This record gives sequence, structure tokens and C-alpha cells, in this order.
Amino acid sequence: MASIEILNRAATRPTWADVSLPNLRHNFRVVSQHVGSGVTVCAVVKADAYGHGAVDCSRALEEEGAKWFGVTSLDEAIPLRNAGIQGRILLMTGFWRGEEQEIVNLGLTPTVWEPWRVESLEKAAERLGISNYAVHLKVDTGMGRLGVGMHELAHICKILKSSSHISVEGFSTHLASSEVLDAPSVDEQIKQFNQARKIVHDSGFKPAFIHVANTSAVISRQESWNTMVRPGLALYGYYLPFERAGREVGGSKLRLSVKPVLTWKTKILSLRDVPAHQALGYGGTYVTKAPARIAVLPVGYADGLNRQISSGGRVIVRGYYAPIVGRISMDLTLADVTGLSEVSVGDEVVLLGTVDGLNVDAREHASLANTVPYEILCNISKRVPRRHGE
Repeated sequence: MASIEILNRAATRPTWADVSLPNLRHNFRVVSQHVGSGVTVCAVVKADAYGHGAVDCSRALEEEGAKWFGVTSLDEAIPLRNAGIQGRILLMTGFWRGEEQEIVNLGLTPTVWEPWRVESLEKAAERLGISNYAVHLKVDTGMGRLGVGMHELAHICKILKSSSHISVEGFSTHLASSEVLDAPSVDEQIKQFNQARKIVHDSGFKPAFIHVANTSAVISRQESWNTMVRPGLALYGYYLPFERAGREVGGSKLRLSVKPVLTWKTKILSLRDVPAHQALGYGGTYVTKAPARIAVLPVGYADGLNRQISSGGRVIVRGYYAPIVGRISMDLTLADVTGLSEVSVGDEVVLLGTVDGLNVDAREHASLANTVPYEILCNISKRVPRRHGE
């Protein structure tokens, strides 16, 4: 059995995602041009590049000129180094005890905000005879997740100052509501951050990389750019809708000409002609009003197709929208293709993407599922092969 080659999963179960590396490169250029040459772009490739495949995406981004990559933790950084990524890798949520030696060995750049992290890195760098090992200090300006509190900032600066093998290369925070244009909390966070910068400067540090902005802030808050930005979602072709006074707002100044990078496809597994008043799927939540032709698709919530879009979402078949009917199940989804006379088993179906002028994107799925495009993309599961194409 061990000698039997495993068949291409896309051939045996035809559900896959095409990842356009040209679109990814385009998006990186758009962001870089938007912020200008004086601002470094840290390409966020955490969560397997938001479900797009971190190794292949990072290679393409590095070829396009990316010098920095943002990941969550050590386990996401190791595959990038193993794949030959030479750029700087920022560990945005720090590290666990015992990982500091490997972090230093791989030349990663950890985020720190607690004394023990500084002390453990100091010892690891000393053991390897490394001086001026670069870290990025994070301050909590009001989001309440990670970062040193304002009242503790001077203390950790003192610890960093006494660490002869550590240097503060970067200083950062994270905005909680950058897509809400009139959110007073964002203005307060930026104010707090500027006060924190003064404390850091007065402690004797001059970090080269000051970073606050995620994708939404890159688009809407130039005052937050500083010397580095951390776009994630924009690299993959999306950004959140902007709000003011609780309502969505637009305008040319709130747009980036980014292109979705991922197209999710499947093929029709079976076609079934059903009578009127036929209940479909688990729980019989959808009942046909007239005779219908139903396409069975080999994709379900185990692949990451959000169950909340049941009987509300749509797919694209042969140049037409076809509504999803009944509950999405673990492995199968039903679509109504009544009236499409040429439709047949094996026809390609677009779950996310644009074809023939029709479009179903992660924003649409997110709206139906009462979530955000981030979740739609990140939840496409590992059993959906990614095909990276130039």
C-alpha cells in the first residue's frame, strides 16, 4: 500500500481553489504605491496567508519586493524559512516559553510586551554570541488584547535598556475599529500611541519601524501609517466596508484597486429531477414550489462553505446564478439549476469568484453569514487543494 501514489485530490473529489499569484503581486504593488516609498509594507501571511497558501504566496510577494512578512507564531514562521524565504519575519503575537532559542536561530523578529519575553530572548542571544538582537515592542492602547499597558511601559523600557543583547527595532499597537471612521476610540488609541512613543523615545530608544495600521487603516487613516503598515486582507483582494454614524459609506478615497486572489470551484456530482413540494436536505428546510432540477455539488461545511448561507447563497453555473437550496451539509450542497438546459454532470461551478461578468465574492458570503470576509477565506479547509497559478 505504501507504494501506491496518492491521486490528486482535485481529480478524485473535484473541489479546489485557484490562487492567482499575479493578482497577489498586483495587490502588493497597489498597497505599496498607496503608502509611498517612505513606508515599509509588512505583508501579513498569517493563517496560511488567510487560506491562500503561505509558502507560495510569500515566495511571490518576496519576488515582488516584500521585505517583511507578518505571521502569528513560530509554527507559521518555520515553513517560510524552510521554503527559503529570506525576508524579515515578524512574530506578531510573540512566542511561548522554550521557543526563544529557535526564534533566534531562525533570525525571526518577535513582538515583546512582558519582562519574561525580553529576559528569555536576552539569554538566548547571549548564548549564541549575538548582540543587538531586534525585537518589536507592543503597547496596548485600548484594545485589551496584547501589549504592555501604558502604566507598565516605562518599566519594560528600563528592562530593555539594561538588556545588552537586545535592541528595540520596532514599536507597535493595533487599532480595534479602524473601519469605523467616526469611532472616538480610534482617535483615542492614536493619541495614546503617540504618548507611548514619547515614553519610548525618552527612555533612549529610536525604533526604525513604527507600525499601527492594518488594511482598513491603510485605506482610511493616513495619520496611522508611520514608517510601517501591516496589510493583510487587502493583499488578498478585500477590505471591510467603512462606516460612519452606523452606516456604510464609500467614495474614491476609501477604495483600493485590489483584486480577489482566490477563486473557489467545484463540479456537478449529480443532477436530480424532483417534483413540486419536494423537501430538500437536512430538516427539509427548503421545499420546491414546482418541478425542479437540482445539482448536487461535492462541497460542504467540512470544506469551509459556511452553513449560514444555506438557502440564501448562490453559485455560478454556465454563465448563470444558481441559488443554493436546502441546508449545506458536511460534504454536499444543492443548487437549483432549473431551466439550464445544457447543464450536465461534470460542469464547473464557481463558489467564490468572477466568471462571465458574474461575481460571488467573500463579501457576499460574509454578509449572508453575518461575519467578515476574513472568516470566509480563512475557513476554507485543508481538504480543498490550492492551485497557485502565474
